[in-house]
Amino acid sequence: MIADAMMRATVMHAMSRCIAAMLWLLPVGAYAQSPGSAQSTAPPQRTMAAQMAPSGVGPVRTLTREQAEALALKNNPQISIGRLNALVARQFVREQRSGLLPTVALNATGVDAQPGGRIAAGGLTNSALYSRAAAGANVSQLVTDFGRTPNLVASANLQAKAQDETAAATTADIILAVDQSFFNTLETEALVTVAHQTVDARQTFVDKIQALTDAKLRSDIDLSFAKVDAARARLLLLEARNNYEASLAALSALLGFNDEQNFQLVEGAPAGEAPPPTVEPLIGEALAQRPEVLALRDQVQAAEKFGRAEHDLKLPDVTALGTVGLVPARDNHVPSWWGAVGANINIPVFNGFLFDARAKTADLQTTLARGRLTDLQNNIARDVRDAWQDSNRAFERLSVTRQLEEQATLALDLAQSRYNLGLSSIVEFSQAELQKTEADISDTDARYQYRLTQIVLAYTIAAPR
Repeated sequence: MIADAMMRATVMHAMSRCIAAMLWLLPVGAYAQSPGSAQSTAPPQRTMAAQMAPSGVGPVRTLTREQAEALALKNNPQISIGRLNALVARQFVREQRSGLLPTVALNATGVDAQPGGRIAAGGLTNSALYSRAAAGANVSQLVTDFGRTPNLVASANLQAKAQDETAAATTADIILAVDQSFFNTLETEALVTVAHQTVDARQTFVDKIQALTDAKLRSDIDLSFAKVDAARARLLLLEARNNYEASLAALSALLGFNDEQNFQLVEGAPAGEAPPPTVEPLIGEALAQRPEVLALRDQVQAAEKFGRAEHDLKLPDVTALGTVGLVPARDNHVPSWWGAVGANINIPVFNGFLFDARAKTADLQTTLARGRLTDLQNNIARDVRDAWQDSNRAFERLSVTRQLEEQATLALDLAQSRYNLGLSSIVEFSQAELQKTEADISDTDARYQYRLTQIVLAYTIAAPR
């Protein structure tokens, strides 16, 4: 019986060693594929990541970049505010243009006066008062004020045009913010996928080490190292999920929703083209197309027109006047109708230097507007250079991070082989795992950061969409 028991123990020990060896020879699935292959299966992985959104945010809705921009233009209140400001500016044009049109007023008057009474106080004239009932019309038309009113109309027109450009700039700002939030959400979603792969791979490794430890083929310290790495991977996943939810909430707010939406983002075609070789043409495009520059140029011209109008205050203005009416009920001294035409010339002589102060203020405002335009042009040229350099660096980083990921994958495979053969410790393998995870994250970040730099560069030059 003892011999039988020893025989059974020997057989069980041999079987356990065989099972452990089979487990160890199984490949670690997550490390067998590169980030490139992960990208090719991105849609199902992103569907999984989209399901990481908090419960209660509604069903999953697919959303492309174009659809996100359209939603923002429809729902974002800043767009409506910009359009309303443009409409208000158009009404100011009508206000100024009214000075070129005739003024017509209808009057009806009834008076019961003391016979022979006159107005004796309050002025140099003393008009007679007569009982009467009359109705008539008065017409006033500006003949010329030597260009003041046309300059005011031109200034208001330019201000309205500037407001249109400001509304366009607001729209561009919203579109930029939406695009940035869209690709930030895509990046955090891809990082959730990387974190999931890392957790699965390290958990598989923990299970293998556990089996080998149970078979007395590996030490407990190896198992502890493996469990520590798995715990780090779970922390990475928790952080990735939190960043994804935060970016999704920010995107929902930009699209005009007051609660978080569960969007399934569609990435579209990857952007791999290199930035333009030189920056000078881009600066020229920006200065010719940016709505902020166009708006400020219109404001400078509007200030110049307004300044001319303020200088024209010293010039006379000529007005044509006309009046006609009937007096059906009247005193005997009052005729039954009246009518008159005439002209009035108003020549300003002295008003306490008010017109001089207004003209000087307008000139200073014009100089101030020119200074703001120059400062804006300098800033835009700087922004274009910065965006172009960022885009070039991000494009160069693509190849570097791709090589880093390939080398990290190779290093991990070698470290795993060395550890399998007992030529290295668990520390070396854990370090290779860490480097592989960092390389995957860097490669994912590089791809989306390049897309973001392209978006910013297109915004800085106001590229046509």
